[in-house]
Amino acid sequence: MSGFVGILVSDPWLHNQFTQVELRSLKSHFTSMRRESGKLTVSDLASRMGRSKVVGDQNLTTEERASLIQSFHPNLTDEVDFEFYLRIYLNLQAHVNAIIGSGAKNSSAFLKAATTTLLHTISDSEKSSYVAHINNYLSGDEFLNKYLPINPSSNDLFEVVKDGVLLCKLINVAVPGTIDERAINTKSMLNPWERNENHTLCLNSAKAIGCTVVNIGTQDIIEGRRHLVLGVISQIIKIQLLADLNLKKTPQLVELVDDSKDVEELMSLPPDKILLIWMNFQLRKTEYKKTVTNFSSDVKDAEAYTSLLNVLAPEHKNPSKLAAKNPFERAKNVLEHADRMGCRRYLTAKDIVEGSPNLNLAFVAHIFQHRNGLSTKTKQISFLADDTQISREEKAFRFWINSFDSSVYINNVFEDLRDGWILLQTLEKVSPGIVNWKIASKPPIKLPFKKVENCNQVVKLGKQLKFSLVNIAGNDIVQGNKKLILAYLWQLMRYNILQLLKNLRSHSNGKEITDVDILEWANAKVRKNGSQTRMYSFRDKSLSDGIFFLELLSSVQPRAINWSLVTNGATDEEKKMNATYVISIARKMGCTIFLLPEDITEVNQKMILTLTASIMHWTLKQPLHLIKPTGSPDSHNGGSLLDDSTSDSSLE
Repeated sequence: MSGFVGILVSDPWLHNQFTQVELRSLKSHFTSMRRESGKLTVSDLASRMGRSKVVGDQNLTTEERASLIQSFHPNLTDEVDFEFYLRIYLNLQAHVNAIIGSGAKNSSAFLKAATTTLLHTISDSEKSSYVAHINNYLSGDEFLNKYLPINPSSNDLFEVVKDGVLLCKLINVAVPGTIDERAINTKSMLNPWERNENHTLCLNSAKAIGCTVVNIGTQDIIEGRRHLVLGVISQIIKIQLLADLNLKKTPQLVELVDDSKDVEELMSLPPDKILLIWMNFQLRKTEYKKTVTNFSSDVKDAEAYTSLLNVLAPEHKNPSKLAAKNPFERAKNVLEHADRMGCRRYLTAKDIVEGSPNLNLAFVAHIFQHRNGLSTKTKQISFLADDTQISREEKAFRFWINSFDSSVYINNVFEDLRDGWILLQTLEKVSPGIVNWKIASKPPIKLPFKKVENCNQVVKLGKQLKFSLVNIAGNDIVQGNKKLILAYLWQLMRYNILQLLKNLRSHSNGKEITDVDILEWANAKVRKNGSQTRMYSFRDKSLSDGIFFLELLSSVQPRAINWSLVTNGATDEEKKMNATYVISIARKMGCTIFLLPEDITEVNQKMILTLTASIMHWTLKQPLHLIKPTGSPDSHNGGSLLDDSTSDSSLE
């Protein structure tokens, strides 16, 4: 399709404003508009764009759109070709962006796909703030010191990211230990293959920590497409800044609510919502009477900030400046107060009064990290004892669902799946056409029985896909039954993996692929590579040292493993080092996996299966000339794919 897109758009600048996916979508809209009369003139655009909803829900009337288009191009009889249409489209988007700012209506949008929007303007303030963040947190990095500090007023950031190293390092700052830095290619001069590996590692790791990177590929980073790069960086930094906004990291957050039921509800909220609750909790201690509901319009006058900082750090307030009437002056005073507290700025006074939601969110999150004003004594809540296994599986399934191109970003599977809608969407992604949308109810769903109807269809479809769902009813999902929801999601993820493998029909001969086939394939690959290491089942305790998976990765991509970095796996620490290396190398090769090193060292059979199957899927997709394992000229059929009759799932 890339060649097709190249024919569509001859102007390089115009081509660089869009991803290939976006160009195909816009081309489809353009063709549809032109089909009505065989041609499209400037006078036709306003009404036809409105009907096709190309501009989205930015609330422009047909008259407003017509007036704007005429101001861009007065001659209404001129015929519109595709490139002209793209320029009009960009002009309309820029106009809308100037009106609505950066999206103040939805303060939780920071984890929704910043990389999927068709709005390609970037904020210089955001870029400067993120560059300052990078300069601060990566200043001591041995490899990056030749590039840092980056000039925030330049576009150097988009050049520095092109080798992939900075983004990988930034992910590790946000969620330490996500990437084994031994897997990053850090030579002074990287060849295209090595750069691509770094970007693949970065994007797969970004998914694994909760970023949405739909419609962005390695080529977008290599080309330094600014809106896409900044979208990824924005999400990574915000994950870092909001990392403490949960009860595990900050148990003092229980102060924000009155009883155990409220604490359970608090635990299910996204971190930016918890940050708003915290901010209002502190503001109630002051004379400020309003409720802050977003990080944009509600903080533009800087009054809430003034009250917040006065209650958190009264020793740093300046009495001579408390009477400032002008919002801009008040915003300057707020930032001076924050500086005296030791809080780095993520924004300017101009960003406050203009209501930049991303930068205001970052600013408040940093204040929380520095001084949250909560009690050092935590009242005991009985159910707060962390069930590590449930927590880990919930996160893995949550990030897996969010990795699909979905309209909704979920923050907690036990809460966000209770109306059944997102589960139905996920089922449709995994098995297209399976959902009967005529009997499904779309949120918001006010009537409880409608939620039950959605979830009943979810259970029915699971049984249709041969899931084991004994004693599970739709109401169990509505009630948020954790174990049953996790059991369902595991089977849905497993089904998805097996379907992906089945779809590689040239290798499966059209047969269903089973857990046993995956096990036999992995063992055959390792055996043909000359190793005696063997996996007896996906719960085999000998897998805890990670050696088998390093052998497997080496068998399908001999250059992938640097064996001098591998430990003997004799101690818990050595096992964890190997497991981290396994995960990073698999992601670097292109495997999309959502497991942690602990899933290998503790031999979590579910995650072990997903890891093995992902490596198998990646291998079977590769052209023969790219995979040359030692020991056998046959790079694909390491083991025979067994008949269905031999399959008795090893995971119940």
